[in-house]
Amino acid sequence: MSREGVQTAAGARGVLVIGGGSEIAGAILEELPACPGREVALLGRESAALGAAAERLAGKAIATHTIPLEALEFGSHRAAIDRAAEALGTIDLVIVAIGVLGERGAFPEDIPAAAEVLQINTAGAGSLLLESARVLRGQGHGTIVVLSSVAAQRARAANAVYCASKAGLDSLAEGLGDALQPHGVNVMVVRPGFVRTRMTAGLAEPPMSCDPRTVGLATVRGLERGAQNVWAPSRLRWLMLAIRLAPRGLMRRLAL
Repeated sequence: MSREGVQTAAGARGVLVIGGGSEIAGAILEELPACPGREVALLGRESAALGAAAERLAGKAIATHTIPLEALEFGSHRAAIDRAAEALGTIDLVIVAIGVLGERGAFPEDIPAAAEVLQINTAGAGSLLLESARVLRGQGHGTIVVLSSVAAQRARAANAVYCASKAGLDSLAEGLGDALQPHGVNVMVVRPGFVRTRMTAGLAEPPMSCDPRTVGLATVRGLERGAQNVWAPSRLRWLMLAIRLAPRGLMRRLAL
């Protein structure tokens, strides 16, 4: 990716946020360098969360567009993305920030709900990622930030469904990044650890937990250097490398 392309991503004028009510996405927007004439399109299901996010952008963007979106209504995804593209004129940066945590524990009691986690985090997010990639590929430029998770790197018995759902999205994002690079489009996968948000409220915090701002700062630094993968906090990269290389028998005994 050229240096010019990197600057365009970090100082993006047209920004599309899929999951516009996401606290992490909001933190990324807060940390982006100021850009005269910036416009933001917020796509999401909860109108109250979108409205609150739009209010926080007052003074940081000359226009903020809110567009309703349902992650599991696959047939509506193209129209929603095209509507955002029309509103923005051009899209320099896409942030894919939709996902649900689902039931915790070694085996889900509510299997239909577990299946919905897989649908939202993998199929829904994947469909919207593909539709965004279609638009940026047609433009011949742009960057897509995909919020994945360290959970994507190794399946764990303690949260197998969530790990699997994020692994699917993570793999799709990496493959698309390779496919889109010749077309001037960069895909950057962001893998946070445990982040203190509304979604994780009340859960026990493991070591190396962080807040949304930590992820926002790491993401913007990644955009500035044209990175393909970002970890937040950065030292999680080495911990997850060790976990990925650990024998399966050891992982079972540790019951992680």
